[in-house]
Amino acid sequence: MIEKLGEKITFLFLKFMPSAFVFAILLTIITAIGAYVWLDTTPMKIITSWYDGFFDLLGFAMQIVLIIITGFSIALSPIIKRGIDSFTRHINSPTQVYFLVVLIGLILTLISFGWVVITCVLARELALRVKGVHYPFLIGCVYISSGSWVSGLSSSIPLLLNTKNNFLINSGVLSEVIPTSYTLGSILNIVMIITTLIVVPLILVILRPRKTSNKEISDLIIAKENSNTQTIKEEALSQKLPFKSYSDNLNNSFILQMIIVVMGLVYIVYHFSTNGFDLSFNIMIFIFIIVGLLLHKTPMRYVISMKKASSNISGILFQYPFYAGIMGIMLYTGLGEKLGQILAAQASINSYPFLAYLTGAFVNFAIPSAGGEFAVVGPSIINAVKEIGTGLPTEEITEMIARASLSVAYGESLSNLLQPFYLLLVLPIMASGIKIQARDIMGYLVLPFVILFIIQSILVSFCPF
Repeated sequence: MIEKLGEKITFLFLKFMPSAFVFAILLTIITAIGAYVWLDTTPMKIITSWYDGFFDLLGFAMQIVLIIITGFSIALSPIIKRGIDSFTRHINSPTQVYFLVVLIGLILTLISFGWVVITCVLARELALRVKGVHYPFLIGCVYISSGSWVSGLSSSIPLLLNTKNNFLINSGVLSEVIPTSYTLGSILNIVMIITTLIVVPLILVILRPRKTSNKEISDLIIAKENSNTQTIKEEALSQKLPFKSYSDNLNNSFILQMIIVVMGLVYIVYHFSTNGFDLSFNIMIFIFIIVGLLLHKTPMRYVISMKKASSNISGILFQYPFYAGIMGIMLYTGLGEKLGQILAAQASINSYPFLAYLTGAFVNFAIPSAGGEFAVVGPSIINAVKEIGTGLPTEEITEMIARASLSVAYGESLSNLLQPFYLLLVLPIMASGIKIQARDIMGYLVLPFVILFIIQSILVSFCPF
């Protein structure tokens, strides 16, 4: 029964869901119409807001691109390939593949959101080695596993609350930072992590499709894009001149590259000794670059690895500005603030966590960036919580704000399962040379979304903080 329901949902997505880019266009139009009808905003104000936001995420987009290609470059190194070979040798059934990919992915993205690329490489390699793996479902498993980041060390909203002179403090919404002990270290977040690590792999094993006809990776590979069997080392050697040259010596210099590696390692040690275990996109990208340089040994090999890693990132490069434009409409017309105020106005001492959770889930469709979304709805939600908590001790109000903020983050992360934006992180690796689109995957995410929505709603509403 569950398998038939999953097949029907998948068929509906195949039939009706457009490409990720068309999805972004439709969201842009819907958001613009909403601003025009609800706020009586002029069309020109909407268009200028769209343009003003269009390039707001360029820095973030570049961070995402670098996370993908630098992480993928590491995965292409000989030592990582040998490690994956050794690991995959002990896995011989599709069920084991689904379970382990989800579990490992959840653990990796608890450390850093960018580490989803490692899960992608592992999953793809397993799909090539184990017969009977349903590849679109496996991509869905990888995508779902990336959701644990919201409870982990790179969770943007808790890190924002703990940042000195953040926009909430500068605008007077908060008077001081909220330490991560109130958010990431809370009982609610710890319970959420444990629940996620236990429940999500089990859900996906139960919901796995039994029929894999025409859905294995071997059925979907486009042969002409996988004809190059040269290793990175062989390709680097093939580019040498037929005679000795200084340029080849420099291009293939181990010493030259190791000087940069040593400089990088010195800074990494300095960063963590100075700032504690402070993980951000920038330091993760830097670590990935330095580790990649170390593992590939020479400049030419690293250049070739980055070229291979960069071969399928066009979707991110041109679609991010369109989502930034949607965020611009929400932010600069006041639509996002209005929405946050209406939802916050319905909140009570008992219902505010769930309403904050719903707000995060709903607004995420228009602003699929936790930090960007919180910039729009966060002030309204925090002000509502402060009003609800009037007369309570300061410590208790801080806990309420932290709970509401976490709830927004959980809702934002989970609703990614219903829209294809962050699949752009996964597809450059898992769909490289593969005949597959977002619509082939999204149908497998609906039932996990429903189950996890129920579980998370109960936790954010009733779990002790």
